[in-house]
Amino acid sequence: MSDDHKKRHPIKLIQYANGPSLEEINGTVEVPHGKGFWRTLFAYSGPGALVAVGYMDPGNWSTSITGGQNFQYLLISVILMSSLIAMLLQYMAAKLGIVSQMDLAQAIRARTSKKLGIVLWILTELAIMATDIAEVIGAAIALYLLFHIPLVIAVLVTVLDVLVLLLLTKIGFRKIEAIVVALILVILLVFVYQVALSDPNMGALLKGFIPTGETFASSPSINGMSPIQGALGIIGATVMPHNLYLHSAISQTRKIDHKNPDDVAQAVKFSAWDSNIQLSFAFVVNCLLLVMGVAVFKSGAVKDPSFFGLFQALSDSSTLSNGVLIAIAKSGILSILFAVALLASGQNSTITGTLTGQVIMEGFVHMKMPLWARRLVTRIISVIPVIVCVMLTARDTPMQQHEALNTLMNNSQVFLAFALPFSMLPLLMFTNSKVEMGDRFKNTGWVKVLGWISVLGLTGLNLKGLPDSIAGFFGDHPTATQTNMANIIAIVLIVAILALLAWTIWDLYKGNQRYEAHLAAVADEKEAKADVDEQ
Repeated sequence: MSDDHKKRHPIKLIQYANGPSLEEINGTVEVPHGKGFWRTLFAYSGPGALVAVGYMDPGNWSTSITGGQNFQYLLISVILMSSLIAMLLQYMAAKLGIVSQMDLAQAIRARTSKKLGIVLWILTELAIMATDIAEVIGAAIALYLLFHIPLVIAVLVTVLDVLVLLLLTKIGFRKIEAIVVALILVILLVFVYQVALSDPNMGALLKGFIPTGETFASSPSINGMSPIQGALGIIGATVMPHNLYLHSAISQTRKIDHKNPDDVAQAVKFSAWDSNIQLSFAFVVNCLLLVMGVAVFKSGAVKDPSFFGLFQALSDSSTLSNGVLIAIAKSGILSILFAVALLASGQNSTITGTLTGQVIMEGFVHMKMPLWARRLVTRIISVIPVIVCVMLTARDTPMQQHEALNTLMNNSQVFLAFALPFSMLPLLMFTNSKVEMGDRFKNTGWVKVLGWISVLGLTGLNLKGLPDSIAGFFGDHPTATQTNMANIIAIVLIVAILALLAWTIWDLYKGNQRYEAHLAAVADEKEAKADVDEQ
């Protein structure tokens, strides 16, 4: 680029964007045609891994391990149900991107008003930042545990991961996918190794995959948690809104001929295979985390469910369940592997969180920033509450510090309950629609039924869990007054969420009607032109 061109067109930090989703990587990965199944699957493999990262991020860890500690294998059925719902939703998200050539944020914005688009953008940004807080805490604790870096400094060091991201943007999207897959394998192997050493009760484990009435019961309460609270925690940490936006964008990285329906069908098919395989890995990791809570540690032995407590417990022979684990734990290898997996999880989430932030900013408000700038802004905002938490508890006991960080991480996830319905419902409406997807690619009858059950069920469970989530801001043992206040706040928020959902659905319905009328007008114009040509 010439100096004269740069002077006339200076590079701006924030630019207008209304082109293809993630334009720099859109349609850049070549895929084979007419080749074997495995070769074609390999070419489409990658986007599913970036999505799967969100299902095994640090926010999942304590909910699954604590659920295992408190209720043995009872809640493993919840992990199975959550994973199956995730597979269904991610399939729809990838299909939307491939068929419509729009990501979910672009599709919502195209069918709704500018005002609603801004509201939904802010809501989704808050959800991403909430997820980022969990990643900051996980990465900072991993740095502290591995290298003994003071927590405040470790939190600040997490900001420097923007340099890692800057490097990754230079090496190409296919290599980024490969790095993410490698980090996922690191996490998987660490937990497979630790659980294999613990020799879990396979009969009880397999029995746990069958849900019972006890799974969603409100009693008994163990260590301040009931089965329904544990189930809601696992569901809330598993299905997250940003994954739907991300998948609808990165599914478009493959270069296909959109004028050829068979080409589009192949892309949908192999993207579904990729997604389901990678989410199966995430499912296994989450199951392993719960099994760790049951089999690696003695029942009820982990008094501190934070990452600090789990790290300490993996090197403490009094908390471990058998002689083999105790012998290996004395070397420190179990706790070090745990911290390495935690760091890998945080770095993986850095990559996907930044890409998702760009997708929603471009889609909802048509603004674009360089990825490094985008990451720097969101990470600095996310770091602030973590630093405040660390500094406020600096004079407390280590246990109190750990509990404060764990509470902050868990409470930050409350924003996910707000944002999730506003990604799931539009996604289901778009992919159910013949107008949007055409006869060939709209959801089949059984996908529609399962989709509505999943969306309404998850929305209902998230809203049901809102009072407890808000009560969590008052600590582990809120007073009766604080509980009543939490219930009142929850009712107000639920009414606001339902009102905003009604506005979104109405706008989408009207937008779909306008688009249908536009398509009919275009068809009539083509028919009239054809008649004139014949005459």
